[in-house]
Amino acid sequence: MTAETEIEKLTREQAKAELARLATEISRANAAYHVEDAPEISDAEYDALKRRNAAIEARFPDLKRPDSPSEQVGAAPADSFAKVRHEVAMLSLNNVFEDEEIADFTKRVRRYLGIESHAPLVFVAEPKIDGLSLSLRYESGRLVQAATRGDGATGENVTANARTIDDIPRDLTDAPDLLEVRGEVYMSHEDFKALNARQTARGGKTFANPRNAAAGSLRQLDAEITRARPLRFFAYGWGALSDPLAETQWDAIKRLETLGFQVNPLTVLCAGPEEMLAQYHKIEEQRATLGYDIDGVVYKVNDLALQARLGYRSTTPRWATAHKFPAELAWTRLESIDIQVGRTGALSPVARLHPVTVGGVVVSNATLHNEDYIAGLDSKGEQIRGGKDIRVGDWVQVYRAGDVIPKVADVDLSKRPADAIPYAFPTTCPRCGSEALREEGDAVRRCTGGLICPAQAVEKLKHFVSRKAFDVEGLGAKQIEQFYEDGWIREPSDIFTLEERYSSGLQQLKNREGWGEKSAENLFLAIRDKRRIPFARLLFSLGIRHVGEAASNLIARSYGNWFDFVAAMDAASDFEGPEWDALLNIDGVGEVVARSLVTTFAQERERASIDALVAHLEIEDAEAPRVDDSPVAGKTIVFSGTLDKMTRAEAKARAEALGAKVAGSVSAKTDLLVAGPGAGSKAKKASELGVKMIDEDDWLRLVEGK
Repeated sequence: MTAETEIEKLTREQAKAELARLATEISRANAAYHVEDAPEISDAEYDALKRRNAAIEARFPDLKRPDSPSEQVGAAPADSFAKVRHEVAMLSLNNVFEDEEIADFTKRVRRYLGIESHAPLVFVAEPKIDGLSLSLRYESGRLVQAATRGDGATGENVTANARTIDDIPRDLTDAPDLLEVRGEVYMSHEDFKALNARQTARGGKTFANPRNAAAGSLRQLDAEITRARPLRFFAYGWGALSDPLAETQWDAIKRLETLGFQVNPLTVLCAGPEEMLAQYHKIEEQRATLGYDIDGVVYKVNDLALQARLGYRSTTPRWATAHKFPAELAWTRLESIDIQVGRTGALSPVARLHPVTVGGVVVSNATLHNEDYIAGLDSKGEQIRGGKDIRVGDWVQVYRAGDVIPKVADVDLSKRPADAIPYAFPTTCPRCGSEALREEGDAVRRCTGGLICPAQAVEKLKHFVSRKAFDVEGLGAKQIEQFYEDGWIREPSDIFTLEERYSSGLQQLKNREGWGEKSAENLFLAIRDKRRIPFARLLFSLGIRHVGEAASNLIARSYGNWFDFVAAMDAASDFEGPEWDALLNIDGVGEVVARSLVTTFAQERERASIDALVAHLEIEDAEAPRVDDSPVAGKTIVFSGTLDKMTRAEAKARAEALGAKVAGSVSAKTDLLVAGPGAGSKAKKASELGVKMIDEDDWLRLVEGK
């Protein structure tokens, strides 16, 4: 019952449900790992979740959620530290797990750049250190700021703590006036063992693994505690620069070494996939004797000019990837199966396990995906090859390989209890008793209770106040559950009428357990502060199926104004006409997302709830990308035909970086068609509509200012 077999057999509806579940689980794991320094699952399990999410998105690209884990980096910084806004975002890396994926990676790079297979293309390979990412900012050679990665855009200010680490120079000679060095803080195995021994001797907290110890030590409010901890630092990259370090990744790393930074001695140059894999397996063989933890090998295009051309996806660079080591496995007993109900009504089974350590992390829960997975059946009700029905009491093999929640990989039938019976998946919602239906072709059974189901209502409200939505300080998941149970908040608009509905709300709230006058007052102030909200955040906060953060931002940029957007959704309610066509014409919005949007605004109850909310808000128009001196900022551009000097993907990425909107087809709203040989029907339509057309050379002259 492998994950790959299941992904190949997923229906579209099953894939949608699985992506929703993965988004929740990965978000929870990110918070536990990056903020609490107390991961709930192993790195291998986390990688497995991420890998599954990516594989499903690759098979069903139009189902990619706006809040997709592939669009997220790390987790929000903790409130106990001052915040640092990264001048250059600290992004994560795309992960691969199989040897053949390295050849695929190099082929994608060549295809994007238009480099023939026989032309030389060099990569740098380096160990992926399992520690805590850190950014060091030097001005005029002096260390002035150190920050954790945080969510990639904003990190935690740990400058005082970083200055206690011996591997981090306080002053540099012959460095650029501005130099932001990036690397990994880690702890050696020997130092980790000694630290835990000291902690035990004094009755203090011991750490589960070196990564947790390093993260917990760096993120101390008292720098003297950090000073007493044996932390180390490997430099592997850079952020903001006043002058280039070199022309290649290799020479830039060597330059950092001459400036006094420790760089990993296992870093090498590789001429292609064969040499990259050879270095991977060489490092894998040495893994146990290195004296510090690594979880894979990172490959980067060596030529920095090519890196610049390749650019970035939303959260990962195109010019690098991480080749992770295999997942770790463990056997344990399945003690029970619980059903959780999500905000879309999906009934998700969770395995409750006898606690077992997998990759240094104690695991007591694992996902079981859906009822077919438990039964060992595919979407047609046929037995999966090698699949075994999972029963309470079974000995199950659990793995963690890439994301958040562990998974059950296998069942040991030889140890099955004689009285074990097949699991009967519920046909009614365990929270509200409503019928739980499974539509034809859908792998997921869903509660039909809608907003009368407390589980769905509460989960929708939790999403509404989450960090990337309204982010109401003091109103988190625990408070939402409390207020819902008490009848104070039933839908989003209730949050903004809370104070006026309870004229004595402050008095009532401050007397509750866990609240005081100051915390109650702060909550009402925080709610007032959120009455002004950006268009994209509002759309994301509604929790519309298939409309995550990325899609919300894309839609907001396309329509600009909330009320124009709503009018367009109303006009498209029959799924036809110019507004429906315009919605589908947004590059990145497929029919699934479009239908979900239009359907939501057409449903009477949903629309009433949204309108009630909007009545309390001041909605900020979406800002067009601010690109200095860009001749195409805000314009809608279509590319058609063959491009000779760059690939279509590179042209699109460059246009968007300059603030343009890239559409998939020509319409009256198109400002410019870049037409190469074979433009065909798009060129004909542009001519009919009077849309300006230029060729690739004119396009390059336009964007390069020549």
